[in-house]
Amino acid sequence: MKIVFLDRKSIGDDIDLTPFKEFGELVIYDYSTVAEAAERTVDADIIVLNKVPINEQTIGDAKNLKFVCVTATGTNNLDKEYLAKRGIEWRNVAGYSTEAVAQHTLSLTLYLLEHLSYYDNYVKSEKYVNDKMFTHFEMHFNEIAGKTWGIIGLGAIGKRVAEIATCLGANVIYYSTSGRNHSDIYKEVDFDTLLSTSDIVSIHAPLDDNTLHLMDAKAFDKMKESAILINVGRGPIIVEKDLADALNANKIAAAGLDVLDVEPMSDQNPLKAIKDSNKLIITPHIAWAAVEARVRLMDIIHGQIKEYLFK
Repeated sequence: MKIVFLDRKSIGDDIDLTPFKEFGELVIYDYSTVAEAAERTVDADIIVLNKVPINEQTIGDAKNLKFVCVTATGTNNLDKEYLAKRGIEWRNVAGYSTEAVAQHTLSLTLYLLEHLSYYDNYVKSEKYVNDKMFTHFEMHFNEIAGKTWGIIGLGAIGKRVAEIATCLGANVIYYSTSGRNHSDIYKEVDFDTLLSTSDIVSIHAPLDDNTLHLMDAKAFDKMKESAILINVGRGPIIVEKDLADALNANKIAAAGLDVLDVEPMSDQNPLKAIKDSNKLIITPHIAWAAVEARVRLMDIIHGQIKEYLFK
């Protein structure tokens, strides 16, 4: 049995992959282009990947291929019709990063809400050295307690964020983009109500026909000027030019993003020009990547391969 990891760097060098050797020959590549993937999968029985496209172009010559594991929840990179035609099974992983993404949601929120960039720079620029007062709160900030936190997408991560927000004293409301997720604990509202009444809006929805470009200029026009927007869902849920315009026109107060329309960030991204960290923070798709989450992820993948081979 030959197992090929096509883009190990997406998992991290700190994660031990030696347990996979129990299944047979283990071949690991840091990165793989489409052309490289086509060569590297020729004699593979099982492949493990994150973002590499899996289709006739990349696995057309992989005559031994039986099983594909995606080290992520999203499977947009899989040609499922082609895999089915070939009788190749596939698995993805869900639920491994709930705690990590919820934590990152809170981190982005607090960073913007309390203007931590401003206060960090204030001290490090030595303006606080021998200042006249013991305190300095030039940029005013508010408590989360008593504010309305609107959640777009009440799946596992959305529910965990709702729990955290509730613990901090927020009034949680939510909008289900699919219409399938409901709660007896939190108040369900329509999209316009969520936008117009929320002080914090966080996005935890998948990318589909219901969410593509959901956050556009019309949506930003309905939000409070004091509102903070957080997106840890998928980049294309937001129309980035419209967000840049909204931030520049002070239609909303700030945005924290962990996902973008094109990743890595495109040189043409309109958000690239916004350098004010009190208004915008972008992290490079790391919300999922806590050490514990990545260990959990690979434990699940290991279990999926074991289950497949010994079923």
